[in-house]
Amino acid sequence: MTTLLSFLVLIAVLVVVHEYGHYLAARLSGVKVLKFSVGFGKPLFSRCMGRDNTEWTIGVLPLGGYVKMLDEREGEVDSGEVHRAFNRATVWRRMAIVVAGPMANFLLAVLVFWMLFMHGIPAIKPIVGEPAKGTPAALAGLRDGDEILRIDGVEIRTFADLRLSLVEAASRKGRLLLELANGESRELDLSQLPSGYLEGDGKALGIEPYMPPLPAVAGQLMKGGAAEKAGLKPGERILAVDGKSINDWQDFAELIRSSPGIEVQVLVGAQGGERALPMIPASVEENGRIIGRVGVAPAIPDGLFEAVRTEERHGPVQAFGRAALKTWETATFSLKMLGRMVLGQVSWRNLSGPVSIADYAGQTAQQGWMSFIGFLAVISIGLGVINLLPIPLLDGGHLMYYFVELLRGRPVSERVMEMGARFGMAIIGTLIFLALYNDVLRLLNG
Repeated sequence: MTTLLSFLVLIAVLVVVHEYGHYLAARLSGVKVLKFSVGFGKPLFSRCMGRDNTEWTIGVLPLGGYVKMLDEREGEVDSGEVHRAFNRATVWRRMAIVVAGPMANFLLAVLVFWMLFMHGIPAIKPIVGEPAKGTPAALAGLRDGDEILRIDGVEIRTFADLRLSLVEAASRKGRLLLELANGESRELDLSQLPSGYLEGDGKALGIEPYMPPLPAVAGQLMKGGAAEKAGLKPGERILAVDGKSINDWQDFAELIRSSPGIEVQVLVGAQGGERALPMIPASVEENGRIIGRVGVAPAIPDGLFEAVRTEERHGPVQAFGRAALKTWETATFSLKMLGRMVLGQVSWRNLSGPVSIADYAGQTAQQGWMSFIGFLAVISIGLGVINLLPIPLLDGGHLMYYFVELLRGRPVSERVMEMGARFGMAIIGTLIFLALYNDVLRLLNG
């Protein structure tokens, strides 16, 4: 229910903002609006309001919306209102009405980011963990605990900034100069990355967040798990497994994961001395392989992660500048990735559809309001970018026709627009199919 409700709220906000941009621009341009619909299909709600008796509707299918304007091409128009028809508006006014929808989505993103930057956005410092051997990060000489301050001279504030920069660079397989907090520099060569890098979890690059060492102390126990059955108690320190010394939680986890279904002797330290606990880790499938699990989480000491946490907070003026910049960077990044998909430099498997969006909406909603509205801002930017693409049936397709009209001095013919509509429908249908196909694959692969 959380996922479903979050998705509906997300779509409703984005559609209303987008269509209201068209509506407001039409009103300001003197064009009469006949209908404002959120959703398609049979109306769940309908009411006529306002000076022009505009029909406000909520359709049964929530995936989209539209604004219907007075237009002589769609039916007879009363002679007293011909001057308010969309087709009679100047080409510049028609362009303004069309572009107002995507611009409203960008403005929403700026306002959301502005609020978040003034409130303060919790983040992780761009500190990297120990890279796996053979990865580009390891070959570049990066080490556990290195903090990256700049990439090719551009400041990196958070690990999210770092990941975004790396994904963009990986898509073009370039070389990056990393400037570290210790004054040293590293050159990261991404030219040999596997083609599927952007489709996975990024481990091929070798750059993952730094994790402070966790002490090998038992925390919460899973009811009925091997650890609880063996008698392990929260707060007990794990000293050894099958005679092998345990320095931190990672040592313990690796030994347990490598022993599915095999009895191990776990030596723990407790008040009054030490004791050995025999455990048989349960066999669990993870990413296509069988691992062991005993059902115990580590105890997290207070303040353990303070060294890697940060917060980006600014005053109103600086926050607005950062919000506008983040919106611009996100929009241009999305456009670059789409372009590289078209050129075959990035796999189409990175395209997400409504199922994935709904999943992320539910996840972010459970994390809190800041995560959810931040995700809303990102999707709003994506909606704005997609609608500005020069594809017939989208806002960008209409803009393309109006640019041609400016050059030719007369509107594009009905025949050309009809052919364009068929072409646009084919492209949009293909994109929807690919997005849904990717969504299904992600669900099947967990």
